[in-house]
Amino acid sequence: MKNNNLRTILVSGLLLGIFATVGTALVGFTHQATLEKIVDNERLAILRKLNQILPADKYDNDLLNTTLEINADDRLGQKKKSTLYIAEQQNKISAIIFPVIAPKGYSGEIKMLVGINIDGTLAGVRIVSHKETPGLGDAMETEKSDWVLGFNQKSLTNPDEKNWKVKRDGGEFDQFTGATITPRAVVQAVHLTLVYFDRHKKELLEQYEKQLTSTDNKPQ
Repeated sequence: MKNNNLRTILVSGLLLGIFATVGTALVGFTHQATLEKIVDNERLAILRKLNQILPADKYDNDLLNTTLEINADDRLGQKKKSTLYIAEQQNKISAIIFPVIAPKGYSGEIKMLVGINIDGTLAGVRIVSHKETPGLGDAMETEKSDWVLGFNQKSLTNPDEKNWKVKRDGGEFDQFTGATITPRAVVQAVHLTLVYFDRHKKELLEQYEKQLTSTDNKPQ
């Protein structure tokens, strides 16, 4: 009787162990598969935003995988290194797209992508995420308003510096009905990105050239 009980306990323990191992493996596999799916979805979402800024006929390289890492800079609202997307046409840089954070939104940070053509004009701006009050922040989204399209082809000299403000502050850009803080934050962030590009253009091009040279020289 004791032997039978012991055998039953051992078998039960073994089965529980097998079930636990299999269960843990399934959870791990599911988590990894889900994580990979999330990453893929995020990449596709970014690519859609990038293609809104730069249509596919404006570059001929793999935009998602042609990148340049830069150090944090307050003008871009970044507290850590960030990744720029480099657009090329016929092996020449045509534009650079910056991930930018406007830190002074009404309800917190406004994350965006700011594309700048190599001549210093804006290729486009798109909002990636924000926590602005529904209704007040809607005007930033192209699905609900064309406000953000007003940045297209603007530059440091168009308008001049004193007009890189919302109209309520004496500038050129419209504010939203019942909201000034949100558009003010976006306008300021876009302008600071243009300033950063103007100050660092030569450095960025040299850094990218060195990166290409380093990659070309790696052993196959």
